[in-house]
Amino acid sequence: MTPTQPADAFLRVVQLSKHFDDVKAVDQVNLDIQQGEIFALLGGSGCGKSTLLRMLAGFESPTSGQIHLAGQSIGDMPPFERPINMMFQSYALFPHMTVAQNIAFGLECDGLPTADIDARVQEMLGLVQLKPYAKRKPHQLSGGQQQRVALARSLAKRPRLLLLDEPLGALDKKLREETQIELVNILKKVGVTCVMVTHDQEEAMAMADRIAIMRDGRILQLGAPMDIYETPSSRYVADFIGNVNMFTGKVVEDEPDHVIIQTPQCSHYVSHGITGTSDMEVAVALRPEKICLSPSEPTLEERELAAEMGYNQVQGRITGMGYFGSFTTYHVHIDDRTTLKATLANAARHEDRRLAVGDTVWAWWDGSDVVVLTH
Repeated sequence: MTPTQPADAFLRVVQLSKHFDDVKAVDQVNLDIQQGEIFALLGGSGCGKSTLLRMLAGFESPTSGQIHLAGQSIGDMPPFERPINMMFQSYALFPHMTVAQNIAFGLECDGLPTADIDARVQEMLGLVQLKPYAKRKPHQLSGGQQQRVALARSLAKRPRLLLLDEPLGALDKKLREETQIELVNILKKVGVTCVMVTHDQEEAMAMADRIAIMRDGRILQLGAPMDIYETPSSRYVADFIGNVNMFTGKVVEDEPDHVIIQTPQCSHYVSHGITGTSDMEVAVALRPEKICLSPSEPTLEERELAAEMGYNQVQGRITGMGYFGSFTTYHVHIDDRTTLKATLANAARHEDRRLAVGDTVWAWWDGSDVVVLTH
């Protein structure tokens, strides 16, 4: 046991690696997941998240490292002996079976008494709210209903750990968003520990208690969705999660309570200290929703007040915009190399003064909203 992995960890992954010839698909990963937690592995294609999930399921053998579940080593255990179930993106439902028969399949393979199987199937049908559809075949169901059948089948055998491989990837955007909360509610009600793999950032942030961002087989950052979004640990994570404006510059003033970073576009006042960064080359990350736009130039008094309060401001011209109902995204041209992206909420149904393409605007933001990244 390593010092960073507490004894009460329900799922513990220690120095886990998987090599395919010279390719390190998973490279010395350590994970500590608590019982009842919904945990997401998030990353782009080829980052190692699916290989890691398959090693947990037993479909891939680790090159090195250990996997412990509830205090038991399962790294050498075959898949069918592990108290784990996996739900695939395709759902893999048997087309010739009814909903009830699909749910009962694993229980029948285990040789349970018919009465126990029937009771468990009814329990699962109630859990996923599909009792009226028990006698239907999969092709007679919607995509969301098929997804719930697959979930019910995965939970029927009472697994200690549930693995989800792109669980909502087969659904359209609107249905996927509606199903996210529904799926979380079911998992929390059952209390099963869950590890899910997804490439969809919004899905991970909406469903998971914690997220691990993976790249090149390694975990770059691990934490709650809000922590990863608001305080990314690197330029890659900041750019991968959500939209971000990124500037590169040098620290020209380094004080305990603030730093000032000079970039080609403007001077950034950051209202928190970063020890030992004087003259360092850094990146400045700024989320679009943190930026405010004003069509009128601030007065000298307003500029001085903004500077005292730690606000940043820069002038630009709107070169593009996209209306998305609840918000509008503006592209603000700052200079030949930089276009700032700002997202404003459409709070009022009708606004007296709407910003338009071609307008000259002032963009401003609070120094506390700026994230400084050293790598």
